Amino acid sequence: MLDMFNAKSVAVIGASETKGKIGYDLMTSLLNYYKGKIVPINPKGGEVLGLPAYKSIKDHGPVDLAVIVIPSHLIPSTVEECGEIGIKNIVVISAGFKEVDTEGARLENQLVEICKKYKIKLVGPNCLGVMDTYNDMNASFSSDIAHKGKISFMTQSGAIMAAILDYADKKNIGFSRIVSLGNKAVINENDCMKDFMEDDNTEVITAYLEGIVDGPGFIDACREASRKKPVLVIKSGTTSKGSEAVSSHTGTIAGSDSAYEAAFSQCGIIRVNSLDEMMDYSSALALSPLPKGKKIAIITNAGGPAIMTTDAAIKAGLEMAELTTASKEKLNEGLPDTASVLNPVDVLGDATPERYAFTLETVLEDPNVDGVIYLVTPQSVTDPEGIAQVAIDHAKKTEKPILCSFFGGTRFEGAEKLLAEEQVPNYLYPKRAVKSMKTLYDYTIIRKQEYPKSPEFDVDKNLVKNIIENAREKGMHTLGLESLDILKAYGIPTVGTAITKTSAETVKAAEEIGYPLVMKIVSPQISHKSDVGGIKLNLKSADEVKAAYEDMMKNIPLMEPEADLEGVQLQKMLSGGTEVIIGMVQDPTFGSMLMFGLGGIYVEVLEDVKFAIAPVNEGEAKDMIRQIKTHELLEGARGDKPKDVDSIADIILRISQLVTDFPEINEFEINPLMVFNEGDGALAVDMRLMLKEGGSEDLLQSSPLSTRMKSTH
Repeated sequence: MLDMFNAKSVAVIGASETKGKIGYDLMTSLLNYYKGKIVPINPKGGEVLGLPAYKSIKDHGPVDLAVIVIPSHLIPSTVEECGEIGIKNIVVISAGFKEVDTEGARLENQLVEICKKYKIKLVGPNCLGVMDTYNDMNASFSSDIAHKGKISFMTQSGAIMAAILDYADKKNIGFSRIVSLGNKAVINENDCMKDFMEDDNTEVITAYLEGIVDGPGFIDACREASRKKPVLVIKSGTTSKGSEAVSSHTGTIAGSDSAYEAAFSQCGIIRVNSLDEMMDYSSALALSPLPKGKKIAIITNAGGPAIMTTDAAIKAGLEMAELTTASKEKLNEGLPDTASVLNPVDVLGDATPERYAFTLETVLEDPNVDGVIYLVTPQSVTDPEGIAQVAIDHAKKTEKPILCSFFGGTRFEGAEKLLAEEQVPNYLYPKRAVKSMKTLYDYTIIRKQEYPKSPEFDVDKNLVKNIIENAREKGMHTLGLESLDILKAYGIPTVGTAITKTSAETVKAAEEIGYPLVMKIVSPQISHKSDVGGIKLNLKSADEVKAAYEDMMKNIPLMEPEADLEGVQLQKMLSGGTEVIIGMVQDPTFGSMLMFGLGGIYVEVLEDVKFAIAPVNEGEAKDMIRQIKTHELLEGARGDKPKDVDSIADIILRISQLVTDFPEINEFEINPLMVFNEGDGALAVDMRLMLKEGGSEDLLQSSPLSTRMKSTH
C-alpha cells in the first residue's frame, strides 16, 4: 500500500505565509483538518502560520510524507536530501518538468534515478497533491477536504480533481482517497489501483487517465481489482485531435483507442465517457446493493416519463420485470381504480407518500423484481420531501437497489438535499438512473468473471526463430510466402501452395496440387498484382497453367520493366468458404493487439471488426467472433449452414501464442482465412508479416492493418 496516506507527520517544503502562494495554500489545507504533525520548511526559518519553520528538511529530520512546492531546478537536490535522511514518501506539486521542455525532462529523469536509489515513492511532479479523508489529510492545494465516503479517485489532470471535488461537495458525494498523478514519474495508475484495492475504506475505484505507463501491468492490476471492487475509468484523447492534446501520452498511433477499449473489456473496467457518468455510476455502486439480475420495476406518478424510462431501460439492456399475480392483486386492492398495476406501476399524479410507500414495499417484495427506478414528477399535490423519505426508509432495509429520479427543478431542491444527506442515489433525468442501474447489473457480471490462462500449443518455435533470423540477415522486414511456413509451425492449416520458376516446374506443381488453381506473380516490386495481369483464376488443366505462366512472363515485363520476376505462386482454388480476416499490430501501450472480422466489404467498408490484447484465452477468442456485428453470418443466418467457428477460435489462440512468443513481429494479417462449414475447418490462404525495424513506427503508420485500425478508431 502507499503508506503516505497514513502519514502521522507531513513536511511542506516551500511553506509560506504569503497568501496566493501554493506553499500557503498547502499549509492552510493541512492546518484546517490534519491532526498529525505539520513541519514547515522555509529557507528563512522562523515561523510559518504559527508553527516553527526549519531552513532545510535535514534540520528537522525524517517525516512520513514530504510535500514539495519549490522551483523545479531545486527539486532533485531536495529529494536527494529527503532520501539521505530516510523519507520514503514524497509529493512534488511543482511544475516545470517533462511537460515543459527537454531540460524539464532531464530534471524529471534525475528525480526517477534518485527515487530508485533511495526507494522513494513519489507522486507527481506537476500535480495537485493527495488526500485521505479518513486520515483528515488534505496534502493538496484544494482549499477543502472531500466528504468521507467509499469512492477513491486518481487523475492525471489537477483541474479535473478540483472540478470533481467541487461537484461532489454539492452532491454530498464522499471519497476515501484522491490522488493527482501528474507526470507519473514514479507512482503511476498501477500503484494507485493496487492501493485502492487494498484500502478498507474504498469500495469503488475511479480514474481519469490520459495515458497508461505500463499496459500489461495495468491489465493485471485491474483484473485483480475489478473482482473485488468496481473500477470506472475515463480515458481521454480518443480522437486524433484529443490525442494531440494529451501531452503526457506515451506516443500515439492511429487507432490506439481500439487498444484501450479492448484492454478495458478484458480486465473488467467499466468505461465511462464523461465526468457526470462517472459520478452517477460510482454513486450508485458506492451506495446501493447489487441487483441479482437485470429485471427492474418502475414506480411513477406520471405516464409520459414512465414511457421514456421504459424505453431507456430496454435500450440499455435491462428487462422490465413481470410482476407476480399476487403483487398485481395486492396493488389492485391498495391503489385507486385508475392506477396501472402493470410495470411501470403508475400511482397517479395525486400520489401521497403513503401511496408511494405501499407501492414500493409491494414491488420490492416481488421475487421477479431485481431493482426499482423510483420516479417522481412535481404535480400540484406532490409532497417531495415526504416521498423522498419513503425511498430513504426503504433503501435502509432492502437488499435491492432503489435509484431515484426526482424529475424536476426548484420544487425538488429540498427532496434532493434530503436524499443526498441520507446517501440515496438520485438523478435529475430518468435515463441517468437507468444507465446507473445497468452499471450495477454489469458489475454483478464483472465480479464473477474468471481469467483463465491462455492455452499453450505444441509448436515449432525453432523453425519460426530461424525464419525470422534469416529474414533479418537478408535485410528483410516484410515476409510474404515465408510467413505461411510460420503458420504451419504453429499448427495453423494453410492452403496447398507452391512457388515455381519455370513453365515445366509450374505444370508439375499444378498436377501435384490439383485443379482448379490460382496463379499469382511473385515479385517484391509488384504489390497490386491484378493491375498488371499478375493473377489468373480458375485454371483447370495443364494447358491453361502453361499458357497463364507464359502470358505473365511475356506481358508483365512490358508493364513493369524494373520488376524482378521471381516466379509464380500456385494455390488450390477454394470454393464454398467464408472469408474472414485475422490481424495483429503492436500497440505502444499494450503490446500485441489482435483483430478479427469478416473479409471483403465487411471489414473494408463496414469496419466491422473486434480487437483484443494478446495473449487471449479461449473465452476471449470466442468473444472476438461473437461480438462483431455480422457474427450471425457465421452461425448460419437465413438457412445457411453454420461455419466452423471453433476452428476460427483455435487459430486466434495460436496466433495469440505466436505474437506473444515473438514480440519482434510488428504486425501481420491473414487475409483471407477461408472458413468452411461446421466441422470442416479453415485454411489460411494468404498472409503478410512485418518485423520490427528498430524502434520505427513508420511501418505501423503505412501498413494496411494500421490503416484499417485508423479507420475503425
